[in-house]
Amino acid sequence: MSENITLTDNLQKYFGFDRFKGEQEAAIRSVLEGNNTFVLMPTGGGKSLIYQLPALIMEGTAIVISPLIALMKNQVDSMRGISTEDTVAHFLNSSLSKAAVQEVRDDVIRGKTKLLYVAPESLTKDENIEFLKNIRISFYAIDEAHCISEWGHDFRPEYRRIRPIIQEIGEAPVVALTATATAKVQHDIQKNLGILDAKVFKASFNRANLYYEVRPKVKPENQIIRFIKENQGKSGIIYCLSRKKVEELSETLKINGIKVLPYHAGMDAQTRSTNQDKFLMEEVDVMVATIAFGMGIDKPDVRFVIHYDIPKSLEGYYQETGRAGRDGGEGKCITFYSYKDIQKLEKFMHGKPVAEQEIGRQLLLDTVSYAETAICRRIILLHYFGERYEPENCSNCDNCLNPKEYVEASDEIVRMLETILEVKEKYKADHIADILTGKTTAAVKSFRHDTLESFGNGDDHDEHFWNAVFRQSMVAGLISKDIENYGILKVTPEGHAYLKNPQPFQLVRNHRYEEEDDDSVSGAPAGGSGGDPELFNMLKDLRKSMGKKLNLPPYVIFQDPSLADMSIQYPIDLEELQKIQGVGQGKAQRYGKEFVALIKKYVEENEIDRPQDLIVRSVANKSKLKVSIIQSIDRKLSLEDIADSKGIEFSDLLSEIEAIVNSGTRINIDYYINEVLDEEYQEEIFDYFRESENDSLEGAIGELGEEDYTADHIRLMRIKFLSDMGN
Repeated sequence: MSENITLTDNLQKYFGFDRFKGEQEAAIRSVLEGNNTFVLMPTGGGKSLIYQLPALIMEGTAIVISPLIALMKNQVDSMRGISTEDTVAHFLNSSLSKAAVQEVRDDVIRGKTKLLYVAPESLTKDENIEFLKNIRISFYAIDEAHCISEWGHDFRPEYRRIRPIIQEIGEAPVVALTATATAKVQHDIQKNLGILDAKVFKASFNRANLYYEVRPKVKPENQIIRFIKENQGKSGIIYCLSRKKVEELSETLKINGIKVLPYHAGMDAQTRSTNQDKFLMEEVDVMVATIAFGMGIDKPDVRFVIHYDIPKSLEGYYQETGRAGRDGGEGKCITFYSYKDIQKLEKFMHGKPVAEQEIGRQLLLDTVSYAETAICRRIILLHYFGERYEPENCSNCDNCLNPKEYVEASDEIVRMLETILEVKEKYKADHIADILTGKTTAAVKSFRHDTLESFGNGDDHDEHFWNAVFRQSMVAGLISKDIENYGILKVTPEGHAYLKNPQPFQLVRNHRYEEEDDDSVSGAPAGGSGGDPELFNMLKDLRKSMGKKLNLPPYVIFQDPSLADMSIQYPIDLEELQKIQGVGQGKAQRYGKEFVALIKKYVEENEIDRPQDLIVRSVANKSKLKVSIIQSIDRKLSLEDIADSKGIEFSDLLSEIEAIVNSGTRINIDYYINEVLDEEYQEEIFDYFRESENDSLEGAIGELGEEDYTADHIRLMRIKFLSDMGN
């Protein structure tokens, strides 16, 4: 019988398959021949078999170093499932009692155990090193080997100690396996493990069945609920970066009738394990989880993977999306993207060693490039892993199915570079955008940047456009963010070369991924868009007549986005009215009765089926930030101090206060206004809003001019006016 038949026979005997997939057979032969071996295969490509089958065939015990306890248990159960003896596979980690550890050691010494799974932390313990010195080791398999590399997405410092420990225990061939590794990560892994001579087996990273889409992060909860309801009964995973968001989102989905459970490292091990089992047993459809979830679970029919937050690296993204459609069937990968999330991740890096920041920044830049690209997402993703994808259109990503618009922007790139240099490369992107668009903010005025040659030189575009210019210039390597001084823009040598010899620059125009704040009125659409236009006009008439009766400008009662939301949701009592955008309890009680009465009558007369099933029920607002801001204002703290203590920009604090006031809560910031604005100026701005037909900030700035007042002064007085008159 030939060797080939023997190997296939063993495959059939142990695993029930009659043929190998892709590079599996060649990689297994390499292990059997005693070579150091490096295996790079995407999730679902059959990596585990490459060390499992040789371990069963060879003399001795294979030591499998694996990062997660849940993953080990899953793999051990799987191996026991194909064998007649439970002793064939064991794991050695901190979850075992002393008696259980002794039982494992006895089975290994008796030669009954072919695979011993060990956590890297357990491998470093002296008693385990001494024990392993006395057994016959067939080879070492390092699973999830990307954890070794600082450039990998799950860097684990203890993985760096594997090579010296192997030398201490005793030499044997090393097999490194990972589902995600760039050329840089691959070299780092091989160098650190001392296997630069390894035979390398690399499968294609293209998962043709996966659909990739990046969406603007605008009301993501609403979008997610609609998506899940359109895919009723299908299994899916939603990834969030924080434990808090996992809890909040799973609660929101639950009250909207979705079978869902959370999963994160802050939960006790028993709850995590129970929740994972319920997902595997299909008692729930959806798991909301941090990235710890999914490693080692072999659920082939996950039909969608949603990223609520953009991942920190493309490797992380690829691995997490790879948990969809492992059976070759449908797999939808939807990612919500807002550049604000990238800025948050950048802030987390601040204070870390410069080298670590540099790595993190580069990984984020690759992620931004992927999110904002207008070309086929497969081309970008596979290029990242050093693989060429030949077709220009994959027909299975949002960019290929809905091509994006490009605009020639070489002139804008030059203007941006000149502005950065004119201010001596000492300012952040938002300040450069203010100079270009000609905004006389407090900072612009105080640095006298309104006298610069470049001031207002880009007022043919808004700040959203300029933000896209900054980001896409960063991706192109023309500018960079200073590592030491967080966020300051610098012109790179490539940027200087571009200034001397400008080239055509294709900018993606319509990727407006700026996040809209659900509480913010300024970003909300005016008018009854998407709602019932007849009802919307009736509500506007009612608001106008109430304004006359109460001697209030109509927008003080309810603003247009609130009326638009009413024309979509049809609230018919005060409790439902409080779920409308910009309507708090106070506002509902004060002005709401006539509005819900009108809507109720309209619904009955027109026999309207209210879309209750589409109303996204929200968890009661637990915003600690808003409560804390109100308490700080009650204590008459300076608004600058409040912003600093919350770690937010002053303009963001004003947005939070505007949202509080617009929802019907009365606050008193007179103590602060009196410090920054003379009484006569206060009266002039207050009178403007009293007589104005709307509360547009842009309109007020245009009318009042910015010689005497800054935009912040006008915003402060608008807050005072709305609070005093409306609440």
